[in-house]
Amino acid sequence: MLVRQAANVLELMEYFARRKRPATLAEISDDLGWPRSSTFNLVGTIADKGWLYEPRARNGYYPSPRWLMLARAVADAEPLPDAAHALVTEIADQTGETTGVAALAGTSAIFLDVVESTHSVRYFAQIGDRVPVHASSVGRAILEQHSPEERKAIYRKIKFEAFSHTTPTTAEAIEYELREAAERGYQQSSSEYIADLAGVAVPLPVQHRRLSLVVAGPTSRCLTRRPETAATIQKLIQRFASELASS
Repeated sequence: MLVRQAANVLELMEYFARRKRPATLAEISDDLGWPRSSTFNLVGTIADKGWLYEPRARNGYYPSPRWLMLARAVADAEPLPDAAHALVTEIADQTGETTGVAALAGTSAIFLDVVESTHSVRYFAQIGDRVPVHASSVGRAILEQHSPEERKAIYRKIKFEAFSHTTPTTAEAIEYELREAAERGYQQSSSEYIADLAGVAVPLPVQHRRLSLVVAGPTSRCLTRRPETAATIQKLIQRFASELASS
């Protein structure tokens, strides 16, 4: 269930991240399509708490440095090891495709680190992007690290939306994919969530965390190369294994 007020706060921060300059109440209201009264109340509340300020009088609001302090404190408490980013970079270099690390967030896999392909036609992904856990190889590589009981609890929360004819739309279908992947040695996908996108994903062993690593790109380049891509991923994870374990 979506809590609108909470969603609006996050949407407002994303708005400022795109805008990169102060905005007046009228500009926020118009750009986000919010009623003026609701905008006034939300912005006023956030400003009163010290999360927004006015760099210049009557020139609009902007997020205060308090957000940066909070983000640093959170990141420092549970950082992604430097070795993980080095691994992602190396895999992206060797495969030529967008590579990312993800973790479970509700019924989605959320990207914690991404290195995009340099190809003009590529999988566009950013840190913080989410994909459905049931409709992605990166999501299933996280699910396989959970016990059957834990997966059942997750399945009860999933709507199992069909994004294409290749999307698994039942718990049984997901379990079948997990068994197939166990025999194959890696998770794979083809246009399950995003059309013409093929992916390969495996669990990423970083201490106690249930992370997965994915390489994805257009099917024209990546579909038939999935076994080769998986071998590259597994070889490099093995090379970085000691660094990841000690991070």
